[in-house]
Amino acid sequence: MPQLTLDNLWSLEQYAKKREEFRAQVIAHKKRRTVHVGPHVTLLFEDETTIRYQVQEMLRIERTFEEEGILDELEAYNPLIPDGTNLKATMLIEYPDAAERAARLRELKGIEDATYVQVEGFDRVYAIADEDLERENEEKTSSVHFLRFELTPDMIAALKKGAALGVGIEHPRYSARVDALPPDTRAALVADLA
Repeated sequence: MPQLTLDNLWSLEQYAKKREEFRAQVIAHKKRRTVHVGPHVTLLFEDETTIRYQVQEMLRIERTFEEEGILDELEAYNPLIPDGTNLKATMLIEYPDAAERAARLRELKGIEDATYVQVEGFDRVYAIADEDLERENEEKTSSVHFLRFELTPDMIAALKKGAALGVGIEHPRYSARVDALPPDTRAALVADLA
């Protein structure tokens, strides 16, 4: 997957004109890349399109138009784009009630490390989590984590030949699994692989 550069981005003025249409495209795109693992965890598998949208939105919100600021955003977000040998996801732990969320985040320490993908016929591949900064402390985990799942060449070949792809979490306080992703989601993720 290519990394985003200054040349891939619209100016703030251009983005203002294209934002509504691009946002609609990204919402549809994200639907195919979103996996609910049980009732309280969602994985959004990132790619160049989802990250481009995130960067454009950050530049818009922060009104960043100077090259140095744009390069800082690219440096922060480019690592979330898969590089052909892996899948990358934003993990969202979702409890609508704030008090329940606080209690669950205390119980779910380590959940990011208990999250995996599994190619049919192969062992689980557990996430390498939060490479940019630690999102867990002694008291609780964060409600957002960034995950990388590094796949072997044999796993990638099997996926390209049609093997099923599952996703799961095996944590003492939260266990859920999707044995086989729907065909459109699976196809979107396999497209991320070289």
